[in-house]
Amino acid sequence: MTEGYYTADSVTWRVHSDTAMFVGGIRALLEQALHPKAMAGVAAHSNFREDAWGRLQRTGDYVGTLTFGSKEEADKLSARVRKVHEMLKVDEPELLLWVHMAMVDAFLDTAVRSGLKLSPTEQDKYVDEMVTFAELVGIESREVPRTVGQMENYFQEIMPKLSASDDAKRAALFIALPPLPPLLRFGTPIAPLWGGITSLAAAALPRWARKLYGWPTVAGQDNATDLALKATRSALLFLPESLRQPQNFKVEKVKDQTA
Repeated sequence: MTEGYYTADSVTWRVHSDTAMFVGGIRALLEQALHPKAMAGVAAHSNFREDAWGRLQRTGDYVGTLTFGSKEEADKLSARVRKVHEMLKVDEPELLLWVHMAMVDAFLDTAVRSGLKLSPTEQDKYVDEMVTFAELVGIESREVPRTVGQMENYFQEIMPKLSASDDAKRAALFIALPPLPPLLRFGTPIAPLWGGITSLAAAALPRWARKLYGWPTVAGQDNATDLALKATRSALLFLPESLRQPQNFKVEKVKDQTA
């Protein structure tokens, strides 16, 4: 097997090969949309509205390639992504770091709340390992948080710059109801399944993010969301392996240390 940036014993492999990524990936997009300047660039220069489903697929392929692919594959795709960021005018260091940290936060928090057993040390290791993702899109490593604590401080510092712009709210709607190809919409159960996963991803957002979107938080919601995340993660394990693993990558079975 060609050497990649990550190995089968990395925390990143454990997180990114887990079924919790189905929800975590959607939450990441909802979280990333809360930086108005980053979202404005996407809205103004991308074809998100015409090809929302394709964008979601490309995001998943990107994460899969950097995690499970060879270094050559990861470098080639990262170079393409850097060009896209330049075209969308979201290549400013602050915007790139925001997109990266929102992704890391969403992936890690969703996985842990879904039942993936990661010790505090392993959670810090995941944040540290993901610095490679940041470097591959052109972020200086010294600017990137390397522990959960540093990540939390980062969110506190950037919070005043965040808001749910009209573009963000429209993006959230497209994420929840993407225009699916007819074969998928009418020939598979993907539409109702997708609706359930996107609703859960929205509920799994941090309270500050739900507040920015104007979505209410009711008493006991976080506990109920955690139970739903665990149930969804377990249910997704019954999907065929070809659907649970990143396309074009054969992921070695990672031992699941759930309770």
